[in-house]
Amino acid sequence: MKKIIFVCLGNICRSPMAEMMMKQLVDEQNLNSSIKVESRSTSTYEIGNAPHPGAIAELKKRNVPIIKHVAKQITAQDFDEADLIIGMDDQNIIDLKQMAPISDKDKIHMAYEALNSNAVIEDPWYDHKFNRTYHQLAEVLPVWLEELSS
Repeated sequence: MKKIIFVCLGNICRSPMAEMMMKQLVDEQNLNSSIKVESRSTSTYEIGNAPHPGAIAELKKRNVPIIKHVAKQITAQDFDEADLIIGMDDQNIIDLKQMAPISDKDKIHMAYEALNSNAVIEDPWYDHKFNRTYHQLAEVLPVWLEELSS
């Protein structure tokens, strides 16, 4: 089984949105037995908290199934078990590379790398533009799924 972990600063906005959206794509393609999807934070700020209400509202508006989620920080075990670790912005990538064991650094990728772009998935925590986050993720997630399922 392949495992992908989406990571953002607090694990309450971008990465849980990515997790739930990717799980929907995995379900639609009947890949549940071969692909596991999770999300984590780089920080300890939000550990134990539920996703941001704006993230949940946007996912519901888009008919994305909501899963029970509490924010968790990425661990050494996560680095070891993951096949792909997808960060949302430059600071996430910097933090992840500092946290990762040397042998797992090559698993870390920027979300938009899938489209050969250095764009970032902007943090809606600051401006509440969860629709932007949804559209950005909808752009990159199918490409990452193709990468995982090939």
